Amino acid sequence: MATKRKAPTQDPHDKQLREHLIYLLDGGGAHAKFGDVVTDVPENLRGVKPDGLPHSAWMLLEHLRLAQWDILEFSRNPKHESPKWPEGYWPESDAPSNATAWNKSIQQFRKDSKAMQELVANPKTDLYARIPWGDGQTILREALLVADHNAYHLGQLVDVRRLLGAWK
Repeated sequence: MATKRKAPTQDPHDKQLREHLIYLLDGGGAHAKFGDVVTDVPENLRGVKPDGLPHSAWMLLEHLRLAQWDILEFSRNPKHESPKWPEGYWPESDAPSNATAWNKSIQQFRKDSKAMQELVANPKTDLYARIPWGDGQTILREALLVADHNAYHLGQLVDVRRLLGAWK
């Protein structure tokens, strides 16, 4: 009679790490979450650069979207080609063409954020394995990069809003 093999157990630290990463990717720990920062930005201020700052709210929103999309696609798609730096990571104009463009950027950011969280949450995703088409990156590193990059630029977006008088 053959002996039954015991099913492997999931490392409790692995589950905890994934939960922490998802918390960070969802804006946890930051002073303001994405939704708080991009909601209710007056349409007439979305393309305004405050005195002394190089970016408008639109420029920062699009940069957040483009960079997160690039990191996500690199993490899951071996055929992905990153945009040219730096121009491929910033919009061509200071202002969105209309309210629809602003809203579409927000929706795409949220969609890609959710996809990155799902990639991290999937127990089949080896967070520590080198991404075969990369040069040493891991999904863990890329998830932390997204969380860090988003927090940094959301802080800049809060500053833009403060200087324009459009922050609580």
